[in-house]
Amino acid sequence: MSTTRSERPERTVGPSQRATAVISAASLRRMRALARAELTLLVRSRTALWVALLMPLMMVLATYSATEEMDLSEAGLSQGEAVLTGGVGMVLLVVIYLNLVPALVTRREERVLKRLRTGEIADSEILMGAALPTVTVALVQCLVLVVAGTALLDVSAPGSPIVLLAGIALGVVVLVLLAVLTAGLTKTVDSSQITTTPMLLVCAVGSGLFIPLEIFPDAITEICRALPLTAPVELIRHGWIGGLDGTEVASAGALSLAWVVAGVFAVRRWFRWDPRQ
Repeated sequence: MSTTRSERPERTVGPSQRATAVISAASLRRMRALARAELTLLVRSRTALWVALLMPLMMVLATYSATEEMDLSEAGLSQGEAVLTGGVGMVLLVVIYLNLVPALVTRREERVLKRLRTGEIADSEILMGAALPTVTVALVQCLVLVVAGTALLDVSAPGSPIVLLAGIALGVVVLVLLAVLTAGLTKTVDSSQITTTPMLLVCAVGSGLFIPLEIFPDAITEICRALPLTAPVELIRHGWIGGLDGTEVASAGALSLAWVVAGVFAVRRWFRWDPRQ
């Protein structure tokens, strides 16, 4: 059974304090310390570095190859636009989701998370501190992809940078929540390779990262629009090249926020802090 906030007598602060914790200077210091430790571990892990630095590049190149013979006229996209907008989502998916799940499982099985919770640090600080290094790496890669792609693939600069940034931000939050939830359902670090595969494949294929949704039949497209990463990717694409009206942008934003709310509830309900071994 998962451990909930009401079941943690080891805490030295009251439940109301935990529930209403705010981002203070002390909170930022604690998260920065956790993030620094996680970054050190990330750099020391060859597997994590491969996933964080090289795998996204391989996936973007695979997307470029897959779209070479594809008729993108129905989607109203050039090959460069399809590759770059899908590539941003691919970077977020691979770097954040695939790295954060095994990292959290490792910390849980080593009882690091349990020890951290005996102090005054809030649960949200623990999770955000653990996610900060991979999120930072993903954002830097997105920036490089936007700049390099615009220069090399003859794609115009983003037309609506605010919408683009909003899509990236919502994508980051959704993927962090999905990673935390997946880690809660994963027993061992080795099994994380199995538990992350379904979401990786579903999002890569069904959220328009490899293939624009407009290529699919209408019925399949409508189903895919309900996936967690689809709405953020649509915002990213619109922020770069347009294509949505105001109502569609608002709908995509609302759907992303709905996934965030559902993710927060699921994490609070099902994430496991105690070792499963």
